[in-house]
Amino acid sequence: MRTDRATAATITLLAAVFAVYFLLPFIGLIDRALDDGRTWDLAHSEQTRKALWLSIWTSTLTVALAIAFGTPVAYLLSRARFPGKPVVDALIDLPIVLPPTVAGVALLTAFGRRGLLGKPIEEWTGETFAFTTVAVIMAQLLVATPFYVRAARSGFDSVDRRLESVAYTLGASRTKTFFRIVLPQMRPAILAGIVLCWARSMGELGATLIFAGNFEGKTQTMPLAIIQAFETSSVGLAGAIALSLVLLAIATVLLVLFRVVTSRGAFQA
Repeated sequence: MRTDRATAATITLLAAVFAVYFLLPFIGLIDRALDDGRTWDLAHSEQTRKALWLSIWTSTLTVALAIAFGTPVAYLLSRARFPGKPVVDALIDLPIVLPPTVAGVALLTAFGRRGLLGKPIEEWTGETFAFTTVAVIMAQLLVATPFYVRAARSGFDSVDRRLESVAYTLGASRTKTFFRIVLPQMRPAILAGIVLCWARSMGELGATLIFAGNFEGKTQTMPLAIIQAFETSSVGLAGAIALSLVLLAIATVLLVLFRVVTSRGAFQA
């Protein structure tokens, strides 16, 4: 009995310490923002609006591209058998485990002005990818798509294959079966993948900085604006805090909406 109580007390203590450690930075951020009268003005500055709008629409486009190209990849990883599948599976996870700066350097070597593909494209068309808004999307796509692919593959793995077999037996086509049988069962996983992909895109920093640069109104997303604000003597930490609060608010709203939708079963079959 005493052992059980001691174990319960230890678990409670460890959980409490972790909770304090986890929440304290956010509490400190809010506390400093409330103490500084410039926070509201800095959060509504023109630079903030530009960076926020750029982050939102590029992240949204990134998610759309991830769905279009990542869903077939997730389906093949879940259902198909082909040589080198473990290698492909591991390569998709690379952007998750590697530092984003490595992804940025890799993008430069492939799509930069002297890159494997970037150089011939510039010679043929005169267009370049690096240090443009397109580069922002490419950086986000590389580092965020694996999160969607993983979630979508989990969704495909969870589908009851017997229901698919019954649909085929009744004469349903593969397309109809996918939209009527498969998709409803994996919608929660798809939604989770979309949320993770969008959030990762919004928070992307390293790859974007190296491959796209930090140009206000062109490639400066919210994380890059935070870095610039922190390095600017006129606003300094106050500017970084204001921008961080904007991202924190967006992330909190997004996660709460996601929890509400999934808890109500809106995306269940």
